[in-house]
Amino acid sequence: MDRNQEFPNPVPRPDEELSLLKKIWRPPSGWNFITVVNNEYIGIFYVGTAFLFFLLAGVLALLMRTQLAVPENDLLGQDTYNQIFTMHGTIMMFLFAVPAVEALGVLILPNMQAARDLPFPRLSAYAFWAYFAGGLAFFCSLFFDLAPKGGWFMYPPLTSYQFSPGDNSDFWLLGIGFIEITAIAAAIEIVVGVLLNRAPGMSLDKMPIYCWAMLVFAGMIMVAFPAVILCTALLELERSFEWPFFVAEKGGDPLLWQHLFWFFGHPEVYIIFLPAAGIVSMIIPTMVRKHLVGYRLVVLALVGTGFLSFALWVHHMFAVGLPQISMSYFSAASMAVSVPSGIQVFAWIATIAAGRLKLTVPALFTLAFLFIFVLGGLTGVMVAIVPFDWQVHDTYFVVAHLHYVLFGGMVFPLFGVFYYWAPYASTKPLSEKLGRWVCGLMFIGFNTAFFPMHITGLLGMPRRVYTYSAEVGWDTLNLISTFGAFLIGAGVLVFLVDLIRNFRPFRPEKAGNVWDAGTLEWLPGGDYAMRSIPIVESREPLWDQPNLAEDVEAGRYYLPGAPTGARETVVTSPIDARPLYILQMPAGSWFPVLAAFGTAAFFLLLTVKVVVPALFFGVFAIAMIIRWAWETDPGPSHPPVDIGGGIKLPVYVTGPMSHSRWAMVVLMIVSASLFACLIFSYYFLWTVAPGFWPKGGESLPEVAYPLAAGGLSAFSSAAIAYASHALKSNRSWTVRLALLLAVPLLVGALVPELWGQWQIGLRPTDSGYAAIVYTVISIQGFFVTVVVIMGLYTFARSVCGLINRERRATFDNTMLFWHYTVVQGLIALAVVHLSPRFLG
Repeated sequence: MDRNQEFPNPVPRPDEELSLLKKIWRPPSGWNFITVVNNEYIGIFYVGTAFLFFLLAGVLALLMRTQLAVPENDLLGQDTYNQIFTMHGTIMMFLFAVPAVEALGVLILPNMQAARDLPFPRLSAYAFWAYFAGGLAFFCSLFFDLAPKGGWFMYPPLTSYQFSPGDNSDFWLLGIGFIEITAIAAAIEIVVGVLLNRAPGMSLDKMPIYCWAMLVFAGMIMVAFPAVILCTALLELERSFEWPFFVAEKGGDPLLWQHLFWFFGHPEVYIIFLPAAGIVSMIIPTMVRKHLVGYRLVVLALVGTGFLSFALWVHHMFAVGLPQISMSYFSAASMAVSVPSGIQVFAWIATIAAGRLKLTVPALFTLAFLFIFVLGGLTGVMVAIVPFDWQVHDTYFVVAHLHYVLFGGMVFPLFGVFYYWAPYASTKPLSEKLGRWVCGLMFIGFNTAFFPMHITGLLGMPRRVYTYSAEVGWDTLNLISTFGAFLIGAGVLVFLVDLIRNFRPFRPEKAGNVWDAGTLEWLPGGDYAMRSIPIVESREPLWDQPNLAEDVEAGRYYLPGAPTGARETVVTSPIDARPLYILQMPAGSWFPVLAAFGTAAFFLLLTVKVVVPALFFGVFAIAMIIRWAWETDPGPSHPPVDIGGGIKLPVYVTGPMSHSRWAMVVLMIVSASLFACLIFSYYFLWTVAPGFWPKGGESLPEVAYPLAAGGLSAFSSAAIAYASHALKSNRSWTVRLALLLAVPLLVGALVPELWGQWQIGLRPTDSGYAAIVYTVISIQGFFVTVVVIMGLYTFARSVCGLINRERRATFDNTMLFWHYTVVQGLIALAVVHLSPRFLG
């Protein structure tokens, strides 16, 4: 083949195109810099904030270890220790681990996939600023004696209104619920970005392992995080309005919290681990200069781990008195999940054996991870055995196991990636000499701190104690653990020195591919990511396609300029990465920033029961989101453009391949997971307290009420479907009338349902049954509110002439979520009204 035929643009592109790219993608200056949405800038902000929370949680850990260093220490009081203990675990799990992984995804994924940015850059900015503002406000509760003190797991009834009055627990409940919502927003961005924003030719079997890991990671967030959002909402309702979900004497059950929390909590361990495993699968091949052994098996192992992790939540509940058959099943599942993890470990070992490992700092952190994580996995198999778990449950053995898995399985790879990807984001790499000190101090300190805790736990030291007697014999082991904790702190301090000395981001020139890695994030570029988007022929294109970097920089590949005069990237098909259309992306804006701070203020003020200002900020946040969304559907405002090689792509599409349609489907999966957890809660409370449930048709509203509610919902959906049909013929007034008809029909469907329950005298404070019924209605009311706002927004765009037969993405997304809400409402009616009649 003639070499020129390999390139869409065989002749180097003119410099004017490059100048235009630089101008279009240049971040704003001055105070407007805060509105930047470029993935590199937001990603570095995100990583930096997550690392700040790591440091803050580390300081809290050192305070706890100092308190426990000697017996009967009075450095911290019991109440203060409980607050610090709760904040340490909460920050590490919720404000550091998951956000740090998402931050790396925002920073690295677009360049690794040769995209100019992720598909929803303003959503990334919103997620970051909401996390930044909300997280700092949550941490500052420590300084006002308002920090939660019920443990990072917040078990009721100890955290309910009877035993934890005040606002301390509310800060945890509303703060964590809010932070998880921002995590879901980032997950939507990652899922759509990985599936639709890949370089042409980068089919699924050519994706870097890190992209696979992030895809599984985001998919797990979609399914797992709604469970913790629901359980925090239920406990907040109980605390604020005395709805007895977890009060046993009123038909509630504290174990409902554990089921919901650990349905999130155990997958959370793998949500944290899988991206770290993806990082290791990137570092090892680079340092060995060999392709990853068993690529397909590793991909299957990632997917298998994600799947199996949802079958393990009762692993944390062996001591609560469950049936033996249930514990046997979850014990087997807990051991089975080690199989896909083992596949990855053996693939890494085989890759190292296939070549010669360069003992760079990233490689040293990777080896430290392998050693520590394997030990954590072994103790994980131990606690999966029910009789052994009974012996060590709630002892320091579990603390040791948890840190070997999480700190060893996530923090060590993360520090490795700091050294590995620093040249990608900085003008110079971090210091190899200082990095070796960092790794050595952290590795020795970690094992010194946490290995003795296995023994301390076996000697009977319980978790969550703030002091102990000298006679129990734990003093020497605790002193050793405290010394190790300060060694970890010394290692982190050396890392901070290295960071201050060498890390220089936000500069046009970068240190570049100092490791001779093979993936696309090392291509030269600037704020626009890379000059042109290459054709990918293998998993390590920089190794297998000679001169690829020079050809990309010369503009020989796709989209070497900015044919629409705006920010844009290529959207490709999810399986084989064929170019589909050009995605026009928005530049920086104040609206996502203001929406984020408004959202944070709403949750913060709601926590301290300042309701009216909270509602004001909530409305303000919604208004800012609507204002930013107004600009995100430019429509077919530009004819198809030539991206190179004579290929012309449309600039706007609707239908199944639209990136906004994919985002809506992901949001529906999140919503379905939340609703499934709610229905589980309904049947769980029925199972544990059947005496509070109506028998047959007794104490239930008349059938006319749910029939009326279902009929109104169905008619609203029919009106939306008719509007869709009318839109095909550009009958704008018909569309608007159908939208205006659908809104009161859907809102009206809530009235007979509420009225029927009220008529029979059911009050949410009466019992667990009443509380869960009103919660089902309330959550359906929330979804109705959302789709009504979407419907009115769609109506407004139609009035402004921004919706028609060709430009219908906004309408299609509204229609999709409307139909979902109606179906969910019909299922809710069937559960609440038919289940007691036929199963009672």
